[in-house]
Formats: sequence, structure tokens, C-alpha cells
Amino acid sequence: MDPISRPAIVIDNGTGYTKMGFAGNVEPCFVQPTVVAINESFVKQPRSAVKNSNWLAQHSAGVMADLDFFIGDEGISRSKSSNTYNLSYPIKYGQVDNWDAMERYWQQCIFNYLRCDPEDHYFLLTESPLTAPESREYIGEIMFETFNVPGLYIAVQPVLALAAGYTTSKCEMTGVVVDVGDGATHVVPVADGYVIGSSIRSIPLSGKDVTLFIQQLMRERGEHIPPEDSLEVARKVKESYCYTCSDIVKEYNKHDKEPSKYIKQWKDIKPKTGAPYTCDVGYERFLGPEIFFSPEIYSGELTSSLPEVIDKCIQSAPIDTRRALYKNIVLSGGSTMFKDFHRRLQRDLKKLVDARILKSDARGIGGIKAKPVDVNVVSHPIQRCAVWFGGSVLASTPEFFPYPKKPGVLTLSLSVSETYERRVQ
Repeated sequence: MDPISRPAIVIDNGTGYTKMGFAGNVEPCFVQPTVVAINESFVKQPRSAVKNSNWLAQHSAGVMADLDFFIGDEGISRSKSSNTYNLSYPIKYGQVDNWDAMERYWQQCIFNYLRCDPEDHYFLLTESPLTAPESREYIGEIMFETFNVPGLYIAVQPVLALAAGYTTSKCEMTGVVVDVGDGATHVVPVADGYVIGSSIRSIPLSGKDVTLFIQQLMRERGEHIPPEDSLEVARKVKESYCYTCSDIVKEYNKHDKEPSKYIKQWKDIKPKTGAPYTCDVGYERFLGPEIFFSPEIYSGELTSSLPEVIDKCIQSAPIDTRRALYKNIVLSGGSTMFKDFHRRLQRDLKKLVDARILKSDARGIGGIKAKPVDVNVVSHPIQRCAVWFGGSVLASTPEFFPYPKKPGVLTLSLSVSETYERRVQ
């Protein structure tokens, strides 16, 4: 198969958004919400109507139920305009929760958006860390039996995000990937391209929690926002106005002294009546991203901040890799795009490391002082789509396309340690 005329298809399925496109491109062709709008009118028909109808009508209704669905932004707009469409989110907390909806989503991605024949392209799909092996088997079953793809590779998202940080002068595949998505946050250490599975950490905070916290703050302040539109407004406020501050108390004082400088105005139209409305955007500008560094302001059950989780993750890794891991902490995911997020993360993490070194020097064991540890948090412009870009780089290399080992058999690499063979018809 020619990788130039028929490039591989890269699909990065996330909890909030899915990026899809062709290998070799810098950016994905489409970025759509991971949601499916299914017409439930056929399923909710009364049993008496089904019994009285003939077989052809029942068959036609079943076919229409399978075909009448939409994904992404189109599905969200359909659910708002019609009560017959119900939204289904196939991925929750980074794991596929509804395989039927996931298959429908892939079907629309391939035929409606990318507009290609799946039998002519190799596929690269992504999975989050700590995914069960059964999930990979389901993906392979759907891709091979439903779409009849010639080749499939399933890559771990943090490894691709680390590969996206390649430079022409240095290719470093040892580092810690801090992947903060819409539904899950993972801290994954990688040594020489291999994930250190025992040191993976995750926290129950993600971009969706930032949105919910902003929604809560604006509701408690009494902003006049339509209830049905409050979550969408909070999401847009998060993406447009939020930033990371260095000190909460100082930031409060800045807003109180010069409110006209820091308080923004959000203008929108009520979806039902069409009347315009405005609301103030104040403290939530910096309090939203602050939940990653002070999680107790969001929930009393959360005590460990993101820098502490990263520090524990590296300390649990093999001792000979720790300095290299501290030196290359890579950010990935749309929820790491807040202004000065990487600077605040590096500063807080550096404080934890330096405090540990001082405590070690105070003990004075053998009169040997510990060497300082370099802490470097890497931020790059493509970190929002870092996983997809890493997959695009991998799928555009000649090694991605395997050659048949024997006549009629095509070898398909699904992971570093697993190889499957599929009979070519």
C-alpha cells in the first residue's frame, strides 16, 4: 500500500473531543465533540403498534433506527432542535462505555467526514493508559469485521504526546506526560519509549470539572444566565478568559483594586426567546484553573494537587530514570492551554523537589550533599492536539506499513508486544 497516495488515517478519540485526519498532516482535518445523537422514536414505539405492523414495516423501522443518527456538533444541534434525538457519550473518563455508539461514531468519522474507503487505508487509533486488554480486542473486532480495514495500530496516548515533542536536534523519548483532557487526567512516566505502568497516576480532576466549577461560581454570584445555556457559557468562558495565577490572594487584590481592568463582559443571546443578555466574568477567570493546584477549593475530598501527584509519580519510578523524568515533563491536552499553566506547574514542582533536597542535606548523612535537580515543564503550541500529531508522525513513517511475511497473510502490529495476523482475501 502506498503511504503517499493512500496515507494512514489517525483518529484520536477523547472523552470530550475527537481529532481525525490523515497521517503526514500537522493538524487534524476535523475536531468534533465525542457525542452521538440517536433517534429514539423507533425504540419507544408501543408494543401494540409493533405487533399489529407487518414484518416489512418492522424491518424498515429497524433499519431507520440504525441509520438515523448524527455525531459531533451536528448531533448536539439536532438534539436541541428536536426532542426525538437523545445524546449518548460513548467515552467516559477516558474509557469506552458504549460500544454501539462508538461504532456509529467511527462510521460517521470514516464515511461522512473523512470520506474514504476504510479498506484502502491503514488505521491508527489511540487509547488511554490503564485501558483493559478487552477494550483493544473490541476495537480490533469492530475495525476488522465491520470496516474490513487492512491494518490497525492502537497506540497509548501519552507515548504519542511525547513523540509530538520531537525536535530536529534532539529526540527524547524519556519523560513524564501530563495529559489533562476533558474527562480524565493522567500522569504517565515513559522511559526510552516504554510506559512505566506501575508508576502511572491519575487524579479525578479534568477540564470538565473546571467548566462545572466556573458554572457553580457564576450561579452563586447570581449572574442572569439561562439555565439551559449555563454549561455552554461556562465552557466558553473557560476557553476565552481563564488563566493561571501565581498567588490567589494577590490576584484577588488586583481584581478588587481595578475591577474595570480585570472583569470581563460576556454577551450572548437567550436560545429560547432570542433576547440578548450580558454577565460579568470575574474571579472565575483564575479560580477555574486553580483547582489543579488547590483542589480543596473545588471539593473537600481532594487533597493532592497536580504538582504533588507528578512528584509522587516520578519518585515511584526507577531511581536511575528520575532525573531524566524531572527534566522532560511534557504537557498534553486542551486543559493545559491556560496562560502561564506550565510556569506555575514548574514553580510548584521545583519547590517540592528543593524542599526534599534541603531535608536530605539537613540530615547530613555521610557529609554528602545532594546535587540540584533540574525541573523543566515543556510547553509547545500543538499540545492541544499533541496526541494526534504524534500519531500523524508515527503513521507517516515507512516502518508503520508492514510487509506480508508469507503469501496471503498480512502482519498487523497492535502494540509493542502484540502482533496479530489477518488473512487477506
